[in-house]
Amino acid sequence: MRKLFIFCSIMLMATSSVMAAGKIDLKSVTDGTFAAKRISGIDPLKGTDQYAQISQDGKQIVQYSFRTGKQTAVLFDVSNTVGEKIDAFDGYILSPDGKRMLIRTQTEPVYRRSYKAVFYIYNMQSHLLQRLSDGGPQQVPVWSPDGNQVAFVRDNNIFLVKLLYDNSESQVTTDGKFNHVINGIPDWVNEEEFSYNSALEFNADGTMLFWTKFDESNVKTYSLQMFRGMKPSKDEYEVYPGDYSYKYPKAGEDNAKVSVWSFDIKTKKTQKMQVPLDEDGYIPRIKRTSDPEKMVVYTMNRHQDVLTLYTVNPRSTVSQMLLQDKVSKYIKEEVVAAVTIGPDHILMPSDRDGFMRIYLYDINGRQQRVVGGDFDITAIYGYDSKTGDIYYQAAALNPHDRQIYVSHKNGKTQRLTDKEGCNYAVFSGDFRYFVNTWSDYDTPYIYSTRDNQGKVIATNLDNAELKKKIADYGWTKKETFSFTTSEGVTLDGWMVKPANFDPSRKYPVIMFQYSGPGNQQVMNSWNAGSMGQGGAYDMYLAQQGYIVVCVDGRGTGGRGADFEKCTYLHLGNLEARDQVETALYLGTLPYVDKDNIGIWGWSYGGYCTIMSMSEGRQVFKAGVAVAPPTSYRFYDTIYTERYMRTPNENPEGYDDNAFSRVNNLSGALLLCHGLADDNVHPQNTFEYSEALVQADKDFKENIYTNRNHSIYGGNTRKHLLRQITQWFDEHLKN
Repeated sequence: MRKLFIFCSIMLMATSSVMAAGKIDLKSVTDGTFAAKRISGIDPLKGTDQYAQISQDGKQIVQYSFRTGKQTAVLFDVSNTVGEKIDAFDGYILSPDGKRMLIRTQTEPVYRRSYKAVFYIYNMQSHLLQRLSDGGPQQVPVWSPDGNQVAFVRDNNIFLVKLLYDNSESQVTTDGKFNHVINGIPDWVNEEEFSYNSALEFNADGTMLFWTKFDESNVKTYSLQMFRGMKPSKDEYEVYPGDYSYKYPKAGEDNAKVSVWSFDIKTKKTQKMQVPLDEDGYIPRIKRTSDPEKMVVYTMNRHQDVLTLYTVNPRSTVSQMLLQDKVSKYIKEEVVAAVTIGPDHILMPSDRDGFMRIYLYDINGRQQRVVGGDFDITAIYGYDSKTGDIYYQAAALNPHDRQIYVSHKNGKTQRLTDKEGCNYAVFSGDFRYFVNTWSDYDTPYIYSTRDNQGKVIATNLDNAELKKKIADYGWTKKETFSFTTSEGVTLDGWMVKPANFDPSRKYPVIMFQYSGPGNQQVMNSWNAGSMGQGGAYDMYLAQQGYIVVCVDGRGTGGRGADFEKCTYLHLGNLEARDQVETALYLGTLPYVDKDNIGIWGWSYGGYCTIMSMSEGRQVFKAGVAVAPPTSYRFYDTIYTERYMRTPNENPEGYDDNAFSRVNNLSGALLLCHGLADDNVHPQNTFEYSEALVQADKDFKENIYTNRNHSIYGGNTRKHLLRQITQWFDEHLKN
């Protein structure tokens, strides 16, 4: 849920021509007119100052120099292959030895991060292109360390291809079955809430396979009804609807049973690993080390406040604790993804001391160093074992800013970026250079190459054309502000005013928010805004005569653990109070019409919209909730229990929801939901709308056929935004 607005920030090159200057319409908001050009897919080559990238026409994989930015080689070209021929491809995976690559084609999405595809093996010296398998599409192919084997998953089972034996294919597991047992890839809830799609690894010498098994036989099934629809149409459902049924554990219900297994490639022996784990615990990652006799298994308890790393011998099956992190309330999801295991070190982020810091351990789990201070470190870029330098991103200047830093072995810290705003980095494999992406509220992404002292070597892309375009369209600047609530909490926000703003007039206000745990919408970044693209939809609303406002309330990120985790066990309560307090503050401004303030949000933002409109203080005249979770009893185990524990442990917290507040709802409410939302099920909106009916509350409901949580496809997104706009026009302009 919380990643929806990252997803909605469309990363397409703008193809539409500029229309009449100074006037934005909804078509230009949804068709990519204001999408910034991006440099994406930079793949650093290990130990070098080179990187690989797919060419702009999508026909080649090209090697470049970080230092010069110039092309140094063509690694793959669809027009220059021996054997198989393809016209296009979607992605690639380089082998560890740099001699081969897997070319991905015919990609079919499964869930948010998972997909099926047809892969080809490409030999970079001979240009030979061969199918990885003839048995059907594959998932999560992984190279052996020597590049001579590939393991992959198909139909929930693991297969092995040996390149030195004429690409011979063998089946490793046979118990995989849809909606029962999954080998080597996570189930829906683990994929969604621990942010990964592969649970399959080789050991260091390629003699063993190592994987996580998910037995979801006892997990309850949820069914989504599917119709014919349009764009695309599902003709099999022309007369009778069908359904898609999958395992989805709701809060307090049974999860999949997880276990870790190994397979000896030579003897074909399969063994279950002896990993200490609660019966209802999680295994959110497995990793290999540089030692063939040691794999690393991460475990978490169901409350998600203890993360333990074990080394496991894949032959003896014996495990030993490597290190453990215990944190008050819960361990943030991004911690699991950010743990880095190198040949001689481990980097682990933790906010156990109040702010997110980096803890450096040796490979045996002995703590060596702590990096950080009274601010949140927000990304780890790596550890240079030659120098002892640790590279990272942090909100050290203020919660809404991101800079790139290096912590030296002697304890000194150096800032490598020089402009306030949001800076991101991709470092070369030897840590000598990095590509820096910078933007702020009013400036689209600028890409530059820097050395590891922060010196700018070259500007790669500056989006100057887009900068001119938004000026031609009359965009106004985002103005930042802060205020203190009646509870003594200081909150920060931004607002967009109409271009012809007259301080003597009173304007209606539309508040946009997300408000979910750890999320930030008040970020000094081009991505800030309700639908990305520099806030193009917010600029559109401003041109319709609204002031658009966004405030991050309690529970959001960038301000340390206490601020972020104060909503623990009571999601939606403090968040709603803070949005109400925002409306009350705005009502004191001389240019705000306090009787015409609206609020809207998507996903968690939709939930907070309803909670805010039902808080008791009647400050919102209208609101729109898109794909809202109306009760956390309906949402999944991992996300919900991280912040709420189980319904049996915390019935009071679960019972304070949209349903319990239905009689307090004030203002005109529009509900929007996709019928094929596998994330926040349409059950949430259907049940809540029934509660509204029985409470004799008027509302409007828009349902989008066959659309998922992102509600897009064909004309769908444009239609949705028009409904939101018209709803506010109808109720706030009087």
